[in-house]
Amino acid sequence: MTPRRTGHDAGAGFDGKAFVGTLSTAPGVYRMLAADGSVLYVGKAASLRKRVANYFSATPKPTRIMSMVSQIAGIEVTATRTEAEALLLENQLIKSLKPRYNVMLRDDKSYPYVLLTGEEWPRLAFHRGPRGLPGRYFGPYPSASSVRETLNVMHKLFRLRSCEDSVFRNRSRPCLQHQIGRCSAPCVGLVDAGDYAEAVRRATLFLDGRSGELSEELAQAMERAAGALDFERAAGLRDLIATIRSLQARQYVDGRIADLDVLACAMQGSQACVLLLAFRDGRNLGTRAFFPRTAGSEDPAEVLAAFVSQYYAEQLPPREIVLDRAIEDLELLQEAFSAAAGRRVQIKTSVRSERAGYVDLARRNAAMALAARIDSQSAQRARLEALRELLGLDRAPQRIECFDISHTMGEATVASCVVFDAEGPVRSQYRRYNIAGVAPGDDYAAMHQALSRRFRRAAAALAGEGAPADAEAGTGAGAEAPRPARGDAVLPDVLLIDGGAGQVAQARDVLGALGIEGVLLVGVAKGEARRAGHEALLLPDGREIRPGPDSAGLQLVQQVRDEAHRFAITGHRGRRQKARNVSRLEDIPGIGPRRRANLLRHFGGLAGLRAAGAEEIAQVDGVNAALARRIYDSLHGLDSAT
Repeated sequence: MTPRRTGHDAGAGFDGKAFVGTLSTAPGVYRMLAADGSVLYVGKAASLRKRVANYFSATPKPTRIMSMVSQIAGIEVTATRTEAEALLLENQLIKSLKPRYNVMLRDDKSYPYVLLTGEEWPRLAFHRGPRGLPGRYFGPYPSASSVRETLNVMHKLFRLRSCEDSVFRNRSRPCLQHQIGRCSAPCVGLVDAGDYAEAVRRATLFLDGRSGELSEELAQAMERAAGALDFERAAGLRDLIATIRSLQARQYVDGRIADLDVLACAMQGSQACVLLLAFRDGRNLGTRAFFPRTAGSEDPAEVLAAFVSQYYAEQLPPREIVLDRAIEDLELLQEAFSAAAGRRVQIKTSVRSERAGYVDLARRNAAMALAARIDSQSAQRARLEALRELLGLDRAPQRIECFDISHTMGEATVASCVVFDAEGPVRSQYRRYNIAGVAPGDDYAAMHQALSRRFRRAAAALAGEGAPADAEAGTGAGAEAPRPARGDAVLPDVLLIDGGAGQVAQARDVLGALGIEGVLLVGVAKGEARRAGHEALLLPDGREIRPGPDSAGLQLVQQVRDEAHRFAITGHRGRRQKARNVSRLEDIPGIGPRRRANLLRHFGGLAGLRAAGAEEIAQVDGVNAALARRIYDSLHGLDSAT
């Protein structure tokens, strides 16, 4: 059934009680709107009439809610068929609309997964970022280290390949992974397709948390192999079973293998930390701290409820979720999660024995993580204040951007722009620019192009013309993606340029040509012998200051500059590797995947092929004299006569 939608435009004098009278008692989602049309709050309701009426009753409410109600100029509602459907819709709207007064999960990093690709010879690998590759994704895991630990075990047990396709297609002999017993070498045919597919199936059982079922299956296969007098195979299966059962013996939780998450929330004022302690198939995958935006709420139960609802709307929930406190809508969340997972999901708030110990552990870790974050924020504010004094500003900068250029002898030039605010790096607003049309190694021209593309969009947005498309701008992986277009009009208080007077002059020219004012331009030149802490800051009035390594303001500049450098190098290496992975053979007519593989295998790679003559190339299976001449001419930049 399509949800029924109703709306109300009330202007400045919104009559909430009159509007409530028009609502039904059906479940649904409501959106509180401000006078400018922005969304103040999104909520779900088992009964729209009862829930919305609570906002306009005489019952005392928290200051945050009273402030929100005073700004309401209209309400929109969407009726749904069930409460579970309302829960899903609420999470979708919170994620897309980012309402001002909602508690909202905020995480700068994408979740790490184990990826088992869907190719003919599947690859088992670490994955972070958009799940665009075909295959199965197992996770998410709380940390990258827990993924790598899992992969280490998996490669030892099942010997699946981990190499990229470009390496896999062009191997002529087994690699080191095969020699140390972590890969069965399908690249050179040392394992047949049936055995490899069986290893993939067993690996899937293990990652699905069905290691008990896998052990029983392997035990039966061992008995069959022994009965057929295939003692070598039986011994291999025996060792595999022993390894799996030794893992199980170390991984029991509360007397049985567990699949659960433990969550605890710590708060100090309106700052919150939710700590996740995860177990899968009884294995402790470690912890991960989240810092939701609380929108002024000081109720840890409200923050935890919002986190649980939003986090598991995107991630497959485990069979059991243990919370350190009771939350609202617990039964509704259980119902929705069970329906999404296709199995029963339990949410518990009162546990004993070993699980109570895990709750206490999660609480203590949440408190420590929150304290560390608050200390870090205090240090960040102190460094911002020191930078204000160093640069002679009236107030501490609220937004700092830094640009850097990276290339290898002019190849694959990439410019980076990183953003810091009062709390530190804002990775969602980082940008990369693939530089084109400049002379190799011309850092001045590269800097001019990157700055023009960044601030041309800002100038257009500020003038109300709309930002032009920037099709060439690259982006980082996962969370380091380009910021939304609505942020293009935001200008930095301080613009750092990694470089000397020449790069700073390029930035000055760009800002002047675009008519952008109010941005403090500072060059960051390397110090003597390139020693950290001895950098010179080039100011707009021509002064050059060297604060020294003890300056807190310079330490902040170093942090921002180093992050821009890291982000630029990462983008440059990715662009360079991508270019090198595309063989020049692909551009030659008549060369398909099989002939390309034959050529590279015969000569041991592109360098060996380039060193060969046309007559030698013609000796490769499937290559005639005319094609060999075309290959030779293409690799040496000659015009082919044929």
